[in-house]
Amino acid sequence: MTLSAAIARRSVADVVSNGEAGCLMHGPTFMGNPLACAVACASLDLLAEDHWQNQVSQIEAQMKRELAPLASSEFVQQVRVLGAIGVVEMKQDVDLAKIQRFFVDCGVWIRPFGRLIYLMPPYIIHPEQLTRLTQAVSTAVADYSLYRSA
Repeated sequence: MTLSAAIARRSVADVVSNGEAGCLMHGPTFMGNPLACAVACASLDLLAEDHWQNQVSQIEAQMKRELAPLASSEFVQQVRVLGAIGVVEMKQDVDLAKIQRFFVDCGVWIRPFGRLIYLMPPYIIHPEQLTRLTQAVSTAVADYSLYRSA
């Protein structure tokens, strides 16, 4: 769920808000969506339980194991994992529409960006769920000629 906040000095906020609407027109990330706020509160509760460091370590180790073999693909520039973030950088941009459809057909939500196929799973993900994500990425890399940008 998208949620963010912005803090600015009065002088900056006045300049940003002096448009026709008289307020910061940046869309839903600043609107205090009740569902997004509930998700944020639940996330803060999970962080307060103080298990997150162990969860992140487990996610990191699993992603390193499961994504590392992709580094040998002729289509892959680099595989990086740091904490709960895994990135497979392709040598060329991916066709976002095609690869997005592929991931949805696999039953996963992975949103590539340019040449990057990245995973940022929640800290509470189960190992078998993470494997489902990494397997979808592995399959996409193996069939990369179908998803390469023209």
